[in-house]
Amino acid sequence: MQKLRNRRRWLIFWVLLFSLIISVYIGLSFGAASVSINEMIQALRGQGDEVFQTIVVDLRLPRVIIGLFVGACLAASGAILQGVMKNPLADPGIIGVSGGGGLFAIITMIIFPEYGYLLPVAAFFGAFLTTLLIYALAWDKGASTVKIILAGVAMNALLGALMNGVMVLYSDRVQSVLSWLSGGLNGRSWYHLEWMLPYAVLGIILCLFAIKPANIMLLGDDSARLLGQNVELIRLMLILLSSFLAGTAVSVGGLIGFVGLVVPHMIRLLIGEDYRFLLPLSMLGGAALVVYADTAARTLFDPIELPVGILLACLGAPFFLYLLRRRRMA
Repeated sequence: MQKLRNRRRWLIFWVLLFSLIISVYIGLSFGAASVSINEMIQALRGQGDEVFQTIVVDLRLPRVIIGLFVGACLAASGAILQGVMKNPLADPGIIGVSGGGGLFAIITMIIFPEYGYLLPVAAFFGAFLTTLLIYALAWDKGASTVKIILAGVAMNALLGALMNGVMVLYSDRVQSVLSWLSGGLNGRSWYHLEWMLPYAVLGIILCLFAIKPANIMLLGDDSARLLGQNVELIRLMLILLSSFLAGTAVSVGGLIGFVGLVVPHMIRLLIGEDYRFLLPLSMLGGAALVVYADTAARTLFDPIELPVGILLACLGAPFFLYLLRRRRMA
């Protein structure tokens, strides 16, 4: 039985890795101007037509890499939250973590545009403060997962109102953040990748250290305490890591939703709860999904480029409703 399960996990790993590679190829090849595989390879080597070099290296490659990191961070964030809260409906966008990062990012972009280089820091700081506030509101001799989710939903509504208030007060500057609010990678360049790269790499490395405590939390609070673990501290640290990952993704990708909900849930159904496999496979799946969705959003509606967040919401919302119905029938 264990051998069969491991074979299945490795099969899913190779399928996701192959899908990731294909997503990168499609992201670099397709668009307003199609690029053949030979032209793409030459462009990546700095050879061939300068037009193709500009299209592949300067325009599409940084966008694809950013999409990979955004998807990986969102999926990892969702996987951690769902495990810690023991709820498949937990997602950084639904419980307000992404909203906190979004509010601080909007304030930075609209009110303090001269500090744009601090956007990832502002987004993480907003997600971090929101997480602490949600945790404090849910605390009553311990923070139950139900209270955290309820507090998060209420906080999400408040943060949405505050974002709208900022945009009304500074309506003359709103145009610059509209695409960001919808969640999109349009116009992302090497400059934006340099913004998020240190934070994304740090977050992914920290995920490796989160695997063991996340697995411990799967045992339940009482069992974890019997093993001598500080359950509340572990839960807080994991939620903060989830906030860091969500803030990193939000800082560059905008309010892209449902990746952290859909991908970890699907991977969990396929390979189980073990975070040694769930976390890395979720990151692979999230990375591939965002690149596929971004490529579809900018090619299927040509000459209009649809923000990837809108397309993912159209895909994710029905899945969310399916989960709600399934939990009600269970």
